[in-house]
Amino acid sequence: MQFKTAMETDVPEIGLGTYRLYGKECKKTVADALDIGYRHIDTAQIYKNEKEIGDAFYSSGIKREEIFLTTKVWHTNLDHDDVLQSVEESLRLLRVPYIDLLLIHWPNKLYSLQQTLEAMLALRDQGKVLNIGVSNFPLSLIKEVIEDLRIPILTNQVEFHPFFEQYNLLDYSYENEFLITAYSPLAQGRVTENETLNSIAAEYGKTASQISLRWLIEQENVIAIPKSSSREHLEENLNIYDFQLSDEHFEQIDALDKSMRMVNPTFAPDWD
Repeated sequence: MQFKTAMETDVPEIGLGTYRLYGKECKKTVADALDIGYRHIDTAQIYKNEKEIGDAFYSSGIKREEIFLTTKVWHTNLDHDDVLQSVEESLRLLRVPYIDLLLIHWPNKLYSLQQTLEAMLALRDQGKVLNIGVSNFPLSLIKEVIEDLRIPILTNQVEFHPFFEQYNLLDYSYENEFLITAYSPLAQGRVTENETLNSIAAEYGKTASQISLRWLIEQENVIAIPKSSSREHLEENLNIYDFQLSDEHFEQIDALDKSMRMVNPTFAPDWD
């Protein structure tokens, strides 16, 4: 496993996304991932699987400090006191004394961003959260956090894959030393259908998914959290460290149409 570093924190480049993993399937998937070598697990309050993830981690016997664990505060829990109470519940369900990274899952204009972040900073001061960040924040809101409120963050977690770019956020992350975490990095399976990605994959003896993940992590400041429930695909998603994309292939992926935004709920912010 390799890492990207921000705010003096090492984060495994490839993590396990757990959206829509529930019950026994979730617990087994997380157990398999930990057994294979994953050390970065991503969940959220709204996923309704923190308990299963906590059970899998507890049963693994792996030391707490070896796992990088992320959870997210849902966009209706962003009142100062609701943040504090909901994170206590997350800690209980996850069966851990602290969370490595706590994110605002989606921005919500109904709540004061400053008060939400102050609650998260209070949790950090108490040692219940080690790092804070955001998710689904467009550039204008990231600038509000960093420039107006002057609160440093570890990451902005956003949709990012070969068919949808986040280059404006990526450029800004270089200037302000935070990571971009790519969710849906395989475009919810659509990368396997792309002729260009499959053609490139054939030249390396890899899959289109592996090429896509490699393209992401070869970009400075980018980490990725692909979701998979099969052990075969879990192993496949980690097996991307024995090759490097040529400049020509990297540019071919860059040249793919980048207009396919796949996650855009009714409560999404105004995208830049």
